[in-house]
Parts: sequence; C-alpha cells; structure tokens
Amino acid sequence: MSWQPTASLAALKARAKLIDDIRAFFKARNILEVETPLLSASTGTDPHINAIQTKSGHYLQTSPEFAMKRLLASGSGPIFQICKAFRDEEIGQYHRQEFTMLEWYRPGFDHYQLMDETDALLQTVFDIHTAARRVSYQALFEHHLDINPHQVDIKTLRELAMQHHIFTDQLNSKDDYLDLLFYHCLQPTLQQATFVYHYPTSQAALAKIHGNIAERFELFLSGIELANGFHELCDPVEQQQRFNNDVAKRQQLGKAAVTIDQRFLAALEHSLPHCAGIALGIDRLLMITLNCDRIDATISFANEIEDS
Repeated sequence: MSWQPTASLAALKARAKLIDDIRAFFKARNILEVETPLLSASTGTDPHINAIQTKSGHYLQTSPEFAMKRLLASGSGPIFQICKAFRDEEIGQYHRQEFTMLEWYRPGFDHYQLMDETDALLQTVFDIHTAARRVSYQALFEHHLDINPHQVDIKTLRELAMQHHIFTDQLNSKDDYLDLLFYHCLQPTLQQATFVYHYPTSQAALAKIHGNIAERFELFLSGIELANGFHELCDPVEQQQRFNNDVAKRQQLGKAAVTIDQRFLAALEHSLPHCAGIALGIDRLLMITLNCDRIDATISFANEIEDS
C-alpha cells in the first residue's frame, strides 16, 4: 500500500493551470460559476451509467446536469461548474469511479453554437488557432464502414463485427453493435480534434430530436472521447417518457432500479429555457495535455479505493 500521490508535482501544477485557464475563459464570457450538491435523493436513469448509492440510500451525482438545469429554469442565465462526479464503472486507462467534470449551459444556443464555443475553449487551452474538424455520425460510418447507421439492420452490423474480428457475446440491440463498431473501428481514427454530431434518435439521451437525428455531439481528440454535448430537450412530457423507457430498459438489463428526479421534471414543467449544454472530462483533457497513457497520472491520489 503506497501513501504517495499517483500524479507528479508537474502534473498537479499543470492541472491547476488548466483549471485557472478554464475559469478565465468563462469569466471573460460573463458565465456564472455555480455549485450544486454531490449527494441527491435521485439520479439519472441512463441504462449505461450506474450511480454509486450510499448506505442512507442517497446517490453520489453522476453529473450535475439536473441540478444545473433547475438553476437555468430559475433564471440563472449561462452557467458553468467544475466538480467531482462519481460512476460505478470499471476502472481502467480512461476511467475512474471518481473524476472531475466541467459542465456548462448556454441559454439561446443550439448544438452548433455550443460546438463553436467548445472549439474556442480547446484553442485557448492548447494555445492553438486551428479549428476542430466536424463530421456527422452518418458520414463517419459511411466513410470507414460503408454503411448508413440510421438504416442498417442488426444482421449486417453483426457480420461487420465478425469481419473486423471483434469477438463478443451476442449483443441485444442495434445500438449495442453501433457502439461496438464505433469504439473499435472509428474512434481510433479520430486523432485530431473532431466533433461527431447528429447521432441516431435511439441514442438521443437528453437531446432534442429533429427528423431522424438527435441534436447531440461528442468531441474526440487523440482517439479519446472528451465531451458530450446536447441541444437540450425542454419538453417535460417527452422527458418523462424517456425516463420511463430508461427505467424499463434498466429492468430488462438487470440493472439496479433508480429514483427518477421529480424536482428536475418540475423544473421542466416550469419552463427550461431553450439551451445547449455539455459535459467535458477534465482528467482526460489533462491526459492529452501532458501526453499521459493513463488517467491515474493526472489525479493526485487515484488508487484510494483499490489500496484500501
């Protein structure tokens, strides 16, 4: 059992500078910094995200999203937050159960405008003047795998996985196969800063849907997913239905039942302003800044759980 930090002093200084630069970026744009609770009586319903629950039955936040949207509904205007988030997931090269997240929301923005601002943040952090590349989810699949992800059937996806020697147990859905192929075949090609936008409607999460696409994007750099952004859903009826669908899917997958955030739904009923929002992983961004191989090297004490 080691008492020493997992990050070097140089990495900790770089981390402090990165956070200072981020705060200066938002201050220059007159965006308010806020804090929201780490503990809550409810949590998100996403079937692919598992919250950590305390003995008291409360949840450690997987994201400050719902609380920040309640602030938006109360009239806060544009806001950002740098905070700890927690997810009960496998620990690995890019994952920790406790990590640092930057999240911000822009009333009046759509996902295109938020990509513009995220790009500006990247250029500030890396002191560069080169815009990130933008490519649609469909165009990426068509270019590398010669399929339209919105129209392809699960049989074709299964055959593609086998052709690319991606061995796995039988997956349950088309989205599972799309995620698998994206991770193994497409994501490694995204070495330069790239926004991938307009995901299938089945992967909308909390994004608005327009036609056959979800108005959402993800940011990749050095083959690593850095951020997830949305033109935010503001309709409380549709949001309730998506929560119900998530809860049913969690039950189908044998995941733990979760409590739906009724305060968040009440805020939507009150009226969430038209807005776009994004969550960005600070630790992963620092990994790329320092050219580290593992996320542990960016965190002062990354092994507290394993070593206890």
